Amino acid sequence: MEKTTLAFEIGTEELPAFDLHAATGQLPALMSDALASARIPFDAVEAYSSPRRLIAIVRGVPQQTEATVEEFRGPAAKIAFDADGNPTKAAAGFARGKGVEVESLERRDENGVEYVYAVKHTAARDVAALLPAVLEGVIAGISWPKSCRWGTTSEYFSRPVRWIVALLGTQVVPVRFAGLEAGNVTRGHRFLSPGPHAVASADDLLDVVRGAFVVPSEDERERSIREQVRAAEQATGLTAELPAKTLAEVVNLSEYPTVMVGEFDESFLAVPKEIIVDAMLVHQRYFPLFAADGSLANKFLITSNGNPEFAANIIDGNQRVVAARLYDAKFFFDEDLKKPLEAYVDHLDEVVFQEKLGTTRAKTDRIVKLVEHVCDDAGMEGQEKADALRAAYLCKADLVTGAVVEFTSVQGIMGSYYAKAAGETDAVAGAIADHYRPRFSGDATPATRVGKAVALADKLDTICGLFAVDQAPTGSSDPFALRRSALGIVAMLREEDGLKVGLVPAIDAALHAYAACGIEFDAAAVREQVLDFFITRTKVMARDEGSAPDAIDAVLAAGVREPLELVNRVHALEHARREAPETFADLAVAYARANNLRAADLGTAYDEALLGDVERALADAVVAAEGRVAAALDADDYPTALDELASLRKPVDAFFEDVMVMDEDVALRENRLRILNRFVDVFSRVADFGMLAK
Repeated sequence: MEKTTLAFEIGTEELPAFDLHAATGQLPALMSDALASARIPFDAVEAYSSPRRLIAIVRGVPQQTEATVEEFRGPAAKIAFDADGNPTKAAAGFARGKGVEVESLERRDENGVEYVYAVKHTAARDVAALLPAVLEGVIAGISWPKSCRWGTTSEYFSRPVRWIVALLGTQVVPVRFAGLEAGNVTRGHRFLSPGPHAVASADDLLDVVRGAFVVPSEDERERSIREQVRAAEQATGLTAELPAKTLAEVVNLSEYPTVMVGEFDESFLAVPKEIIVDAMLVHQRYFPLFAADGSLANKFLITSNGNPEFAANIIDGNQRVVAARLYDAKFFFDEDLKKPLEAYVDHLDEVVFQEKLGTTRAKTDRIVKLVEHVCDDAGMEGQEKADALRAAYLCKADLVTGAVVEFTSVQGIMGSYYAKAAGETDAVAGAIADHYRPRFSGDATPATRVGKAVALADKLDTICGLFAVDQAPTGSSDPFALRRSALGIVAMLREEDGLKVGLVPAIDAALHAYAACGIEFDAAAVREQVLDFFITRTKVMARDEGSAPDAIDAVLAAGVREPLELVNRVHALEHARREAPETFADLAVAYARANNLRAADLGTAYDEALLGDVERALADAVVAAEGRVAAALDADDYPTALDELASLRKPVDAFFEDVMVMDEDVALRENRLRILNRFVDVFSRVADFGMLAK
């Protein structure tokens, strides 16, 4: 059967960049499912897009669907028909469900039992007649975060739809949506080739669009931008910063991107570069340029969607916009410097941290208390502790400064500049800048212990407070990014040069600070919820890093609650299993064997007078290992703890070979079970080896 191409274009006003990206990703599945539901075969679906259009190209579409015959077996004939041969409700329901008339049901004998069959014939249909409903369903099926309605129609879309192209080969498919009827006319670039442009056939649509100065692919536009950026870098001798998120947005802001170089007055370089970069990237979607030494240059890259012939006008207009933003930045920066950073702390009472948890000023006080606990636990003394407490007191102060109110992404960073200007130590300033880190997956943790202490206290205060007021994450919803904060805390605890503090005591200190503020909550219940939250995050982290689920579960069964201890024990367990697999496997089996026989209600106090030589050898070995394992665990030396457990292999093997545990003599039997209870107890302090044996 002859096949052709289906081309479908939805032309709109400019779509939001990230919404467009998501819709482009939805389009292939939506189109495939819609065609399959209409029984229209096809070879492949391709999706294209630009800020003003979504395009689906479907290859290998036949002119007609295939005629089909489907057979469905129903109930037994004696159930489907009564004694007089009339159809019962069962037959009528079966026929209705299969879309046939009850009179058309057939009886067929199968090994002496008669059943009814529904035979459904579907004739071949013209694909062109089916496509209007299919394509209208695709338009309605695209999911948008926000939609709008325009004109006098009732249909919704992300932005007003201005034209539709629907072609099956050379035939126009009469799709209707929002008062429009599809045709064979598309539009080009707003300024370079607006059109209209006629499209002779479905195979020509992409060529016509490209010929009208529209690059209809995200990947193509990104490659073009990157190539033009490299050319600009070579021309200027500078290096551009292309953050992934900003680049992804810029790619979907222009149909025919042209990269141009703009510049601003060098006097603005006296302003902290972070504000300038924020003004460019976040507010204007420009790419800043840097010199070889990392210093910010007074040049930037514009990605224009305009006519390159008017580059001078475009550059001038964008430079005026940048100048206005930088004048604002310089003004706020200069104004903020008129007072020391400490002067802003009391104004934090004007900023609500969370409705039920009070102001940011109250949060600051809790952070200071928690930092003091962290310092004491980590052994931070003298100047280091003083810097940590000072940084904790000042870390949120810049939230009420003019620069941060206007350029929110530089919070913390501006605080560090203001701290230095006020004569604070480098450690305090650095900690203020770093205390929001890590801000995202892969981001660096604070550079110093002072910064880590403040960051941990800030994040833990937020987690504990929100759990206390029933604002914990649910499912995929995590509006306060608590999961990210928890992973950041675990990352700081795991670092070799990180904070050597206990998370459980820190959680207790954080919850105590909230209780002292008059926040009412069930402390015990919230404590368990927060601990479980951290353990869950640590399990996910460990699994993502390749740790075996059974090793993780085995360690958790030993009652471990500290994330760092969990990770280190799992690593030690897996290392031992990997380096000595046979011994480790035998050890796990021996544990399981002892664990299966033990009787926990008998306790571990055995009678030495009833011990034989082999029993005594095992009992003595268990007692010796018990002390050494405890000492190793106290020292966080998990490999040594496992080595001590491995030393019990020979005595336990000899015990099972020479001793009948379940002796008829009750006293002997129970005494031997008590030895096994103690054996299992030593193991269970490290991990549940039974989970590994399985």
